[in-house]
Amino acid sequence: MEVIKNLVFLFIIAVFPFVSYASEDPTYVGIAECKMCHLPHFESWNTTKMSKAFDLLKPGVRAEAKKKVGLNPDEDFTNNEFCLKCHVTGYGQPGGFTTFEETPEMVGVQCEMCHGPGSIYSRMMLKKKGTYKREDYMKKGGLRLPKPDNNACTEKCHHEGSPFVNPDMKFDFENRKALGTHRHDIRYIDMPFDL
Repeated sequence: MEVIKNLVFLFIIAVFPFVSYASEDPTYVGIAECKMCHLPHFESWNTTKMSKAFDLLKPGVRAEAKKKVGLNPDEDFTNNEFCLKCHVTGYGQPGGFTTFEETPEMVGVQCEMCHGPGSIYSRMMLKKKGTYKREDYMKKGGLRLPKPDNNACTEKCHHEGSPFVNPDMKFDFENRKALGTHRHDIRYIDMPFDL
């Protein structure tokens, strides 16, 4: 009987952290929270154009490229809903970007733009002690592990609805990666994660 009690107790301890998050929808937390555990990824991201995507919406920035696709280079696009969907993180979503004045920490194309809102994952990882497969926790925490390729990038932003998608400016992941736009060389997804 004592063995059964112990097994039930161990089962509850093992399952409870996941059950407590089951009814909750994840929200956006921002790069500062991701950076706490993923510093090499942050440092890589911080050197890319993704981290500065919001700046492209400012008047005068990349004027020639804007003219080429019929945009007014002197216009301020930093409050344009169509542009914000791709140039900030979590636009219009719980915890995501609202305005530059209210949520400046959410500007740019951050981790959660591809991996999804990280609130549950972040709390789960901070709460647990020991070695875990990050991939399992990402699934339970609601995050995604998209394969870094052309499809993953064009699904959300680099698609036909974007003013910068035309035959002359078609998005090419491998080319952009080589130019330093996207870096995915620091990947530890299959490695155990120690807290």
